Amino acid sequence: MKRIVLFLATNVAVLVVISVVLRLTGLDRAVHDATGINYGALLAFSFVVGFAGAIISLLMSKQMAKSSTGAHVIDQPRDQAEAWLVDTVKRLAERAGIGMPEVAIYDGAPNAFATGAFKNSALVAVSTGLLQTMNKEEVEAVLGHEVAHVANGDMVTMTLLQGVMNTFVVFVSRVIGYVVDRIVLRNESDAPGIGYFVTTIVLDIALGFLAAIIVAWFSRRREFRADAGATALMGSNRPMINALARLGGLQPGQLPKQVQTMGISGAGGMMALFSSHPPIEQRIAALQAAR
Repeated sequence: MKRIVLFLATNVAVLVVISVVLRLTGLDRAVHDATGINYGALLAFSFVVGFAGAIISLLMSKQMAKSSTGAHVIDQPRDQAEAWLVDTVKRLAERAGIGMPEVAIYDGAPNAFATGAFKNSALVAVSTGLLQTMNKEEVEAVLGHEVAHVANGDMVTMTLLQGVMNTFVVFVSRVIGYVVDRIVLRNESDAPGIGYFVTTIVLDIALGFLAAIIVAWFSRRREFRADAGATALMGSNRPMINALARLGGLQPGQLPKQVQTMGISGAGGMMALFSSHPPIEQRIAALQAAR
């Protein structure tokens, strides 16, 4: 909760600074006279629209992940494998200094993920495919990677970064839309014209792609950090290297969109700029270089 409050406060401060700069430079008055834009109202609107969906998605992330993957939360272990899984996550969580996450298993190809709005009540889930293809040390390294995500607050940071990007897209696209409509196309009616709507739609799409590239870049940086976190929790980089090497020879399981960025592995594809995970070989090289 503290991370959410501080991040929101920071971004409110950024919006205030933008508003003050526009006012001091006179740009708000000049563009307002030409377009009729109320910058204060637009900033507030952009902030609400940008963050509302992101925050709601974060708060619902655990339930959405369980529902979309069909994950079975282990309340009482049914066998030795489940008991080992719960005990391992508990041990790693204690080392990381976080509360015990819920532990779940879901049917699917090799993958794992962590999610949740709060680091002391998160969810860590692994697939049956991962449990069947890795030895215990490799599974523990993967669990360490996911626990590191939780300890680093990655779910919150990723969500709030997306909110910042959403706010930027909404604000800039509408400012330019008003400029095109009022100044370029000289719409003198009280209501926004076709120029505003077309420009806004086009810029929402174009700037949305730019925002997605920035979010994906940050996600890739965060994966390296979680790999390093797993190494610290395990006391050696070898288990994480072995786990990544094994994943490199497997077809990673596709996760639902809501939790893709929190998985241990993701399909890179041709559009590398939009990939949430760096290539396996780069992650292994980073671990080897950190010795």
